[in-house]
Amino acid sequence: MIPSPAIAKVFQGVASRQQMFRMFDRYAQRPNRWDGDAAPFYAGEWFEIGEEQCDYMLDALSPLWIRGEMFAMREFVTGSVTSVFLTLRFAGRTRHFHSYCDLSDKGSPERMRDAIIARETRPVKAMTRQERLEHIWSTTHDGYRVYAGEKWPLHKRGKRAILLYGGRQGAFLKLLDDLSDAEIAAKLPVQLRHLPDDVAA
Repeated sequence: MIPSPAIAKVFQGVASRQQMFRMFDRYAQRPNRWDGDAAPFYAGEWFEIGEEQCDYMLDALSPLWIRGEMFAMREFVTGSVTSVFLTLRFAGRTRHFHSYCDLSDKGSPERMRDAIIARETRPVKAMTRQERLEHIWSTTHDGYRVYAGEKWPLHKRGKRAILLYGGRQGAFLKLLDDLSDAEIAAKLPVQLRHLPDDVAA
């Protein structure tokens, strides 16, 4: 159920204001939401936003801290995990990012910045399989994504699943991690379907 705690890009392109707020809690539907440590759900996730969204979040509440190109939100999403916003320059162009960093790890904001720079300066535009799956999860409406419940085999319960359309067989749920390449391509927007696999990740 919990994605890899490694730093991960979870949306391709620049998120709109509405998309940004939806992705602030991509796990709102998870079972037992208030039980246990939720930090592994959030820490390490990042995506690009527009300048207007970044400015809005800076003005919404006085930051916990500002360090050069980064600032951290005073309100924590869970435990010691909070939003860290970054303003970075690539090839003379300024871009803005939202990330979740676990501030109990003092170096996490800097590692996040370095990971975003490394990811966004690769010479070839490509996506990993996991980035494709995370983009699908991020852009699928809540009504079409669920967590496998009691009707699923025990070893699949709690894992993420999305609704697919199977022609004559109608709609059915399938675990996100089990999607075939063809099913992934069908769920992605046209501009992302034919990007090469990212082997540098």
